[in-house]
Amino acid sequence: MQRMLLASATLALAASIAPVAVQAQGQQPTFATTKITDNIYSFRYQGHQAMFIVTPQGVIVTDPISENRPAAEAYLAEIRKITQAPVRYVVYSHHDPDHIAGGKPFKDAGATFVAQRFAKGNIAAMKRADIVPVDETFDDKRTISLGGVDLELNYIGKNHTEDMLVMRLPRERLIFTVDWIPVQGVLFQNMATFYVPEIEDGVKKVLAMDWDRLLPGHPGPGGRLGTKEDVQNLVGYLTDLSAEVKKAADAGKCPDAAKAEIKLPKYASWTNYDRYLAGNIERYCAYWTTGK
Repeated sequence: MQRMLLASATLALAASIAPVAVQAQGQQPTFATTKITDNIYSFRYQGHQAMFIVTPQGVIVTDPISENRPAAEAYLAEIRKITQAPVRYVVYSHHDPDHIAGGKPFKDAGATFVAQRFAKGNIAAMKRADIVPVDETFDDKRTISLGGVDLELNYIGKNHTEDMLVMRLPRERLIFTVDWIPVQGVLFQNMATFYVPEIEDGVKKVLAMDWDRLLPGHPGPGGRLGTKEDVQNLVGYLTDLSAEVKKAADAGKCPDAAKAEIKLPKYASWTNYDRYLAGNIERYCAYWTTGK
């Protein structure tokens, strides 16, 4: 009996210190909130991740991640477990609906929605009722200062989209960016919306910025944060991929033979290597054969 009581107590303690996880009907655990620093948190809903910042004067939220699902309601409820301070801002990372749809609960809470200038136009062109329109825009850089926290919004050019932001917390030495800098992972499918070779220059620009930890828009292995080494390795992957595909293109092997023959074993342990490498090769084949 004592052993049973001890085991129960141990399980209860573990549950109290673990990130919050809720199981929706018929699904695996759906969302979790994790504390990164004293006032910076990640919010994960299934395979999507966002960041929020809590200050005495209000909360800064990124990406509602609520396309066709009630993530924003859960997101706001998680914030309310931590603070009753008003939600002042929602910052869109870029215009892809799977990251920015469903922000109405935050708008109803009084938030101002911020995005890069190109994102405002791209969002308006989609004419989607489930995406809250952008209230405020900027071109290259803006700093939101709230309650003693500075959040830099940096636009460094085209990469995954033409309107992607790199958000940086200088004092906390943390950045948040979405979809184009995975942690130890191969880029998505055939990189259909990616700009090549601009993405390579963009990754190098991020590597040159002053930061220690990266929160990606999709969790990395084990949910860990990214490091400068991870980004340097991504530079290596893109360089190696581009070089191998150029050889194949010059030999007239793009795309089918290139997809069958090119292997990058150095990166074989990365997430989605088997699923997406061929698609990445196809995208670089298009670049090296058409220049686009």
